[in-house]
Amino acid sequence: MIEQFFRALVTELKASGLLEWVAVISGIASVWFSRAENILVYPVGLLNTTIYIYISLNGHLFGEAGVNFYYTVMSIYGWVLWAKRDKQHQHVIVITYSSSKDWLQQIGFFSFFYVTLFLILTLLKKQFSGAIPWGDAFASATAFTGMWLMAKKKVESWYWWIATNVASIPLYYVKGYALTSVYYLILLVFAFWGLAEWKKKAQTAKHRIQVN
Repeated sequence: MIEQFFRALVTELKASGLLEWVAVISGIASVWFSRAENILVYPVGLLNTTIYIYISLNGHLFGEAGVNFYYTVMSIYGWVLWAKRDKQHQHVIVITYSSSKDWLQQIGFFSFFYVTLFLILTLLKKQFSGAIPWGDAFASATAFTGMWLMAKKKVESWYWWIATNVASIPLYYVKGYALTSVYYLILLVFAFWGLAEWKKKAQTAKHRIQVN
C-alpha cells in the first residue's frame, strides 16, 4: 500500500502544472502566515482559493469550486476584520478563546453546513462523481467553521482545521489524489503548530486585559 501511495504521488508530481503548484505553495504559505497572526494570510490565501476555483471549474468539479468560493468570500471578510484598528491604532480583533456562547454558535454553524452538504451530495451523487457524502460534508463543514472562527481570531479555529486536515488526508487518497493528501498532511502539522502559538498569544492578551 505504501508503495502504491508513492507511485501515485510521483505520477501526480509529474502531471501537476505550474498553476497547481502555485495554489499548493500559496495554501501552505497562508497557513504559515495565519500561525504568525500575519494579515498576509488573506491576500496569499485569496491567491490559493481563486486558482482552485479556476482549476475546479475547468475540471467540472463544481462542488470544490463552491467550497473555494466560500473560502474566497471569508478571506475578504477576515481581511477586513484583521485590518481594523481603534483610535490608538491597536487591532480591534485580538486572539481570544471561545466563550460557552461561542461554542454553541460554532457547533450550530458546523451542524447546519454538515447536514446541508450531506443532503446535497447524497441527492446529487450522480452529478458529483466520486463524492463521499459523509466524508466530504464533514471535511467541508469543519473547514467552513474554521475559516469563520479564524476571521474572528478564535483559538478554537485550529481545532476545526485539525479536524478538516485529519479527514481530508484519507479522503483525497481514496479518491486518487496522493499529492493533495500530502498537502493536507503538511497543513495538519502547521495546524498543531498554529494552535500552540495562538494559545500563547491568547494568554498574553488575557493577561494584558487583566492588568489594564
